[in-house]
Amino acid sequence: MKLLVTGGCGFIGSNFILRCFEKENDISIINVDALKDGSNLANLKNCNNKLYSFVKGDINNKKLMEKLIQKVDCIINFAAESHVDRSIENSIPFIKSNILGVHNILEILKKYKKVKFLQISTDEVFGEILHGKFSEDAAMNPSNPYAATKASAEMLVKAYSRTYNLDTIITRSVNNYGPRQFPEKLIPKTIISIIKNKKIPIHGNGKAKRQWIHVNDNCDAIFKIIKKWKHGQIYNIPGNYESSNLKLVQKILKSMNGSENLINFVSDRPGQDRRYGIESNFLKNNSKFKPKIDSKEGIESTISWYIENKEWWKNLAFKNISNPTPWKAK
Repeated sequence: MKLLVTGGCGFIGSNFILRCFEKENDISIINVDALKDGSNLANLKNCNNKLYSFVKGDINNKKLMEKLIQKVDCIINFAAESHVDRSIENSIPFIKSNILGVHNILEILKKYKKVKFLQISTDEVFGEILHGKFSEDAAMNPSNPYAATKASAEMLVKAYSRTYNLDTIITRSVNNYGPRQFPEKLIPKTIISIIKNKKIPIHGNGKAKRQWIHVNDNCDAIFKIIKKWKHGQIYNIPGNYESSNLKLVQKILKSMNGSENLINFVSDRPGQDRRYGIESNFLKNNSKFKPKIDSKEGIESTISWYIENKEWWKNLAFKNISNPTPWKAK
């Protein structure tokens, strides 16, 4: 199997590449990444597999992408601008990457129809649900610019699949956590803030709820989906842990013996979704998949990784960690 992984120097993409090489001996991977915010070459510094190669480039570069697509059997598109706060501040990079980048790949695939395409999406395309869970066929109702661009990409993938008979799949996972996640995201931001004895910003009253999955479990689900490829299928990838943001931060503080005085409530995110929730009977019944890493084990191992890998994050650009959002703290 020959894979083209886009955005493979990012959090989920890099973990996916490492998991692939753990599971298969006959898999080759080309990683193309523009090395923008959230990507880090250090994520794969120990990936010395001779079947791995890295190309610096943007998925909007048609000439480059066509050259690479001709060499592979399947594209896994992790490349995306993914931070909601930054999308509220400036949505243009999100439109360029998350919509136009996907459109560029799909246009190329009209010529190379034998190459499969897996679009990595998010549970945020559904918007909030206060009770219950969304299944794969629920209507999309995004609440912020980031989620809107991911929903737009999904619509393009489905339209091109039908109109041009492209072989596509879409996955939507809940919030991921684990090693190599950029410090702007809640869990690494909390861990690093505690290490540095800095304030931990929490939007609003902290009661917004999210489902969580360890990145290794999400990558394993994606790998199973690739191996059991089913044309046109959309898979929700639910987590095995749900928590309010406040309780999650408190859980990390307790595990690290940190003081709750570090908690800093800031103005709520505009358009904040109070809760996400998804389910997937299709994934459970057809791929026999369920997350294996429980929240206690997953969070403790994540904390250990950030403590043991300070060199990885200490020079990354997250200057205003106490209040990194474009709106003012209370």
